[in-house]
Amino acid sequence: MRKTLFALAFSSALISAAQAETVKITLLGAGDLYNFDGGKARGGLARLNALAKAEKAANPNFVYVFDGDMLSPSLLSGLDHGENMVMLTNLVPFDLAVPGNHEFDFGPENFVAKVKESKYPWAALNLTAADGKPVEGLGRVMVKEVAGVKLALIPIAQDSSPEVSSTGDLKFTDSVKTAVEAARKARADGADLVVGVVQAPHSQDYQMIASKAFDVLLSGDDHDLAMQYNGVTAYVETSIDANYLVPIDLAVTIDVKDGKRSVKWEPSFRFIDTATVQPDPETQKLVDQYKADLAKDLDVVIGATQGPLDSRRNMVRTQETAMGNLIADALRKATGADIALTNGGGIRGDKTYDAGAALTRKDVLTELPFGNKTVLVEVTGKQLLDALENGFSQVEDGAGRFPQVSGLTIVADKSKPTGSRVVSVSVGDKPLDPAATYKLATNDFMLGGGDAYTALAGGKVIINAANGKLMTNDLMVLLKDQNPATAKVEGRITFK
Repeated sequence: MRKTLFALAFSSALISAAQAETVKITLLGAGDLYNFDGGKARGGLARLNALAKAEKAANPNFVYVFDGDMLSPSLLSGLDHGENMVMLTNLVPFDLAVPGNHEFDFGPENFVAKVKESKYPWAALNLTAADGKPVEGLGRVMVKEVAGVKLALIPIAQDSSPEVSSTGDLKFTDSVKTAVEAARKARADGADLVVGVVQAPHSQDYQMIASKAFDVLLSGDDHDLAMQYNGVTAYVETSIDANYLVPIDLAVTIDVKDGKRSVKWEPSFRFIDTATVQPDPETQKLVDQYKADLAKDLDVVIGATQGPLDSRRNMVRTQETAMGNLIADALRKATGADIALTNGGGIRGDKTYDAGAALTRKDVLTELPFGNKTVLVEVTGKQLLDALENGFSQVEDGAGRFPQVSGLTIVADKSKPTGSRVVSVSVGDKPLDPAATYKLATNDFMLGGGDAYTALAGGKVIINAANGKLMTNDLMVLLKDQNPATAKVEGRITFK
């Protein structure tokens, strides 16, 4: 009898053990894809597509997602409104794509058109049309069964998009609240794994991680590479231009005991520097075609720079730069304005130029890819001060609203509360008069309230976007007239 009981128990244990299965699921996120051809050593769509193909071949249980920003800004996207990026990503389609704020730089109609051209689905939970109905072509939560594992993908667009892009009357709900609620509902509905695919700043990423609602969070927007695992959530901030990629291999164990299903998993992060990746030949052929077409018209020298220029992201968004001064001077000269103000986030070259470097049409369009117009508006000193306070309000976060100026001398204090950081302002050699009126040259994006420059809306518009010239044209004129350009850092903006 004892032998029979032992045999039955042993047999039952074998059956339970047989029902436990471990599978490997690979997740790869990419985002902030601006330069289709990448840099000299790494990045670009040919390397990204090659890696995605290799990952799929190595593991059929592969989930490939995009977490925002491809239609803009780049040199070519300024001409074709992002069609090149759709054509290149169509060669190796994503399983899911989430729109970033730059998907709307050419308006919501262009975004919808590009969604229709895409051979992969786009989705965002926190984005609707003005009437609350879904945006055409835009999905919601995606549930995929991968190797017997029920995977819920939670897609979240950036809720600050209306402030920094041209979203029209689209409505965005709170990113964190929407994401966490959806993740918890997906879990309650039976998802084995909940994966957030989001475009969000680090501050929102950390709130989502703290909620413990996600197993994996793949995020774009911050342009850096970050990895984290706290025992609950595996997190990757997906870098920029596919320079560095981090596939996550999940060892997922599914166990069924007494009719109850349990799922456990462990992550393994693999860091890949795409300088080691051989470009995909099919994609490279199309990339080379795009480059050749651009070179015909754009590799034309306009002028030179006398001193060095710096358009790196972490510079133009945090301090006065010679590149920012050059662009602001060009707007002021083109309009005869008293002063000029442009947002650092609109300067996109993210590079340095040596003293004496030749500057081409391609350089100008790379630095200013959005197609913005130069506008002229009369503002009071009080309106200008309010605008500058906005410009310095998020300097510690490297926000794109940071002001690059001409005709102004500003002292600011980053330690002060938002709204009271501007210590002093001079226009020319005179202190700012709050009651006086000044002619301000800026760009049409900011005049329309972009980057939260709502203070400019109350001014009297003298040259609107319909009558304004392209910023790129104004910069090219200045480069030709000065040649070499004399812009330098000269104390227009200083901090206490």
